[in-house]
Amino acid sequence: MKIKLFKTLFIMSLLFIYNCKAQTTNDYITFYNNVVPKLNTIVPNKTQFYGQNFSNFYNELLNKQLNVVNFSCDTKIDPSSKYYVLRLFFEDSDLWSVATDNPFQYPWISITFENEIPNQIKNMILQNHGEWDNTFVQFFSNMKIEKIKFIGINGYNSTDWSEK
Repeated sequence: MKIKLFKTLFIMSLLFIYNCKAQTTNDYITFYNNVVPKLNTIVPNKTQFYGQNFSNFYNELLNKQLNVVNFSCDTKIDPSSKYYVLRLFFEDSDLWSVATDNPFQYPWISITFENEIPNQIKNMILQNHGEWDNTFVQFFSNMKIEKIKFIGINGYNSTDWSEK
């Protein structure tokens, strides 16, 4: 039940309407074609971050000028109430809506940690509506990475959602 609540809250936060100009299909394609090549440069070397602190991987994202906008947490196995998985998203709610409406792939990273994510993450997500900031960078910084998956990076209009 709690997992469903957090997933629902995450989706609601993504759909929250900001006072921004509406994004177009061309804006989304430009965004996608900017972000995905950068992610693809990390894919071949992702295993070098296994067993390392999240901060090392996050610094790599920053070095590639990849900015995390939203995130969510999930369980490693279902059913469970223990969070091990961090999902990082790069698009704002307007771009997410464009991707969903077309339907386009949206790039994201799934990081599984060796140890359970501390329980306080639940309240932190609720307080920030799943919006990424430096508080979360610090929170996850010393957590050891077990596995990294890149999803939605096979072409914005591809039907191949296989992970890399």
